[in-house]
Amino acid sequence: QVQLVESGGGLIQAGGSLSLSCQATGNFFTVNRMGWHLQTPGNQREHFATMLKNGETEYSVSAAGRFTITRDNEKNAIYLQGLDLRPEDTGVYFCTTRAYEKDFDYLNYWGQGIQVTVSS
Repeated sequence: QVQLVESGGGLIQAGGSLSLSCQATGNFFTVNRMGWHLQTPGNQREHFATMLKNGETEYSVSAAGRFTITRDNEKNAIYLQGLDLRPEDTGVYFCTTRAYEKDFDYLNYWGQGIQVTVSS
């Protein structure tokens, strides 16, 4: 099994910055995809940003430009930094990872989510 430990977030004033972290622990062979999904108030959870183990990144339209995703493969950790936050960035950020038992057998895991509130 895999556990995702998330940290960061909280109350942020508009124009401020964001720094989230997530580390995968447990029993698995390797982790490829790691990233974040965002659930804004009243909406469904949607993909926000992802980084593969090889460094390839995927950003949503909302994330592109002001957010940067990074990771540490040695620690199986993923990070998200944001600048110039806006009230529309408010929501719950969920850490996600795809952990492999072997070459093609994997499971997707979700963190509990980090509340981020951006106030005007």
